[in-house]
Amino acid sequence: MTIDLAKPRCSWPGQDPLYIAYHDTEWGVPERDGQALWAKLVLDGFQAGLAWITILRKREGFRAAFHDFDPHIVARYTEADVERLMNDPGIVRARAKILATIGNAKAYLEMVDKGEDFSTFIWSFVDGEPIQNHFERPDVPTQTPASEALSKALKARGFKFVGPVIVYAFMQAVGMVNDHSPHCFRYAELRGIPKG
Repeated sequence: MTIDLAKPRCSWPGQDPLYIAYHDTEWGVPERDGQALWAKLVLDGFQAGLAWITILRKREGFRAAFHDFDPHIVARYTEADVERLMNDPGIVRARAKILATIGNAKAYLEMVDKGEDFSTFIWSFVDGEPIQNHFERPDVPTQTPASEALSKALKARGFKFVGPVIVYAFMQAVGMVNDHSPHCFRYAELRGIPKG
């Protein structure tokens, strides 16, 4: 992918080509696939206390280590898997986050088993449509009433590492809110994306 550095964009990717590519092609694009949403929530949980670029640089390592984020496999992980992951330099080696991921896979599957579509559930907190914000940095909030409500609902279903700040970062990334700066070329492009 060729990156046009002359395009007006959000300031947060800086000059990092990987970060710019993520900003230009993924961040803020509405995601409607339930399993992909779960996988993104897992990565946002691992981000807690770290910069997103750290997770982005290790994303392929995470995919390999967690069986391409298949919750059916992750939910069956044993203590041996936890030890395998704790010794994997390709991921963030944090036992609490690894255990939370296994628990979150079980919580996700429990919702599915009960007939609750994860995507429909997630998107219900914005009435099924991306919220079109108009924030300029540094005025972008770190949490909102919607992220607080979604965080509370996820915790009630047994999810961990889903506080309102983590959840708001997730909402931004999966396009539930359009928090690109209004001057950014992606802001207008994403406003034109119809409901999935």
